[in-house]
Amino acid sequence: MKKSALSCWSFIAIAGVLSASLHLVTASQANAQAQPQVSEVRALWVVRTTLTSPERIQKMVESAATAGFNTLIVQVRGRGDAYYRSRWEPRATELKDQPAEFDPLAVTIAAAHQRGLKVHAWLNTSLLANLDALPEDPKHVFNQHPEWLAVPRPVAAELYRMRPTDPQYRQRIVEWSKANRGELEGVYTGPANPKVRDHIYRIWMDIIQKYPVDGMHFDYVRFASPDFDYSRTSLENFREWLKPQLTVAERTSLKTAWAKDPLAATEMFKDKFADFQREQITGLVQRIYREVKKRRPEVIVSAAVFANDENAYTRRFQDWRRWLKMGILDVACPMAYTPDTEVFRKQVEVASTTAHGAGKRIWAGIGAYRIPAESTVEKINVARNLGADGIILFSYDFTASVSTLNPQGDYLDRVRRAAFDLQSQPK
Repeated sequence: MKKSALSCWSFIAIAGVLSASLHLVTASQANAQAQPQVSEVRALWVVRTTLTSPERIQKMVESAATAGFNTLIVQVRGRGDAYYRSRWEPRATELKDQPAEFDPLAVTIAAAHQRGLKVHAWLNTSLLANLDALPEDPKHVFNQHPEWLAVPRPVAAELYRMRPTDPQYRQRIVEWSKANRGELEGVYTGPANPKVRDHIYRIWMDIIQKYPVDGMHFDYVRFASPDFDYSRTSLENFREWLKPQLTVAERTSLKTAWAKDPLAATEMFKDKFADFQREQITGLVQRIYREVKKRRPEVIVSAAVFANDENAYTRRFQDWRRWLKMGILDVACPMAYTPDTEVFRKQVEVASTTAHGAGKRIWAGIGAYRIPAESTVEKINVARNLGADGIILFSYDFTASVSTLNPQGDYLDRVRRAAFDLQSQPK
């Protein structure tokens, strides 16, 4: 039942305080052997733009519940900002028209739990700011801590000798990034900086202590590309990390080369620099995972990861297969966004084999924004046949809007009818 803006807000606030149709049917029948597990996770990634009002949140929760989904992964840290009451980062500018007491995460949890849906807080880790909408708030990390920014290699030697407080420092990073948008989505922080890792850790602990979330979700827990991070802090920390592994002769040679070129170590020991980069990310995941489990063992820790595990390892320094084997991740969520179902099958199979071999879980990420509902249903059935523990669609926001792939705006309903209604419902 539709409520007025005021009554909708009141209802949710009180709760927060207290705590192609024929083709689809044919496809689902053809895949009837792909039976879901009774505990199958049916999740939606919910982008922060949906969390900007109580009404939009309520509509999202109702749509998800009606369509048979049972889990919401909601983006509460998008670009170094907060869609919750944060102790460490500024409130998102997109919430400026909402009253100060409006807390998107609290409202979502209250509404979702009332409908029996679980809520996972989704936090972007390294991605800090959009290139074409740089933060203006002086308290934002981009402005307050320029020394935390990840630096691209082509401008590293220049910035190594420049004070981060110099406006040119950030400008050079932004200029280079704008000219190389192929693999970049914005400005990033550098995980080799211990202060950056401490900051991310504090954000996680802040949320886990204040909100009854069912899970916490890493995203962008990686490097932007192999061009990063060549910041002064990263270079100097790598040199110290490297020293104990070198012979006396190698140390002497490195010292001479370093005096002429601050990037010398990364050139002389490329493979070790890659290992160092991976270790920074893995160490962060490990620290956070263990602390979450100490405080609230029942909370699920998951991560959106590159579905191409080789690309993740070599170009993003995201060694997610190792994380599963180390037991520092409960669920891997491979972003298998390819429209090609056979490629999807191979990527999910690798992830499923790795996760289940380590006694962990996998939720297959499906790029709904790139494919029609029929293809999404096909991939759900593939994931089921491979033994995946659940699926996640990216994203709710796409499925709720009218587009060429979703002309009637009924994407979730079509998925429900073909993939969920003809199957046993999860408990």
